[in-house]
Amino acid sequence: MNPPFTDDDQIASLKLMVVLSKAYKSMMEKASKDIKNYGLSPSEFGIMEVLYTKGKVALQQIGEKMLITSGTMTYNVDKLEKRDLLKRIPCQEDRRVIYAELTVKGREMFDLIFPQHSANMQQMMSGLSQDQKQELIQLLKQLGKGEHSHDQHISDN
Repeated sequence: MNPPFTDDDQIASLKLMVVLSKAYKSMMEKASKDIKNYGLSPSEFGIMEVLYTKGKVALQQIGEKMLITSGTMTYNVDKLEKRDLLKRIPCQEDRRVIYAELTVKGREMFDLIFPQHSANMQQMMSGLSQDQKQELIQLLKQLGKGEHSHDQHISDN
């Protein structure tokens, strides 16, 4: 049976959405499995990764970078803090702001697991050349930027 439309661009757009969704699901399942091997949830790992690469960061900024809610952020920071992997640091200038920073134990843990995780992610992407990865990064950024203007159009209808 043929689709109810014949516009080649529309057909390609729908196929791209399916392919992107399947690729994302597959990659995230593999990445999550790898992360769980280190005794962390994907959210906990993401928080620690931000702190590992950026140093002391405001909790709100971490949540924005990771696209997680403040409730999810608080829950995961609490769990990491109880394990002595990070610590909260109140901002001296603005009492509404709380920073997070890896503890010595958290940094030592990430020093051990991050190189292995990074190698595993590289292996997952090994089907693409370096140039293809860079091209895909640019195309996905471009697609993401275009998506936001489309979201506005959809919400206007």
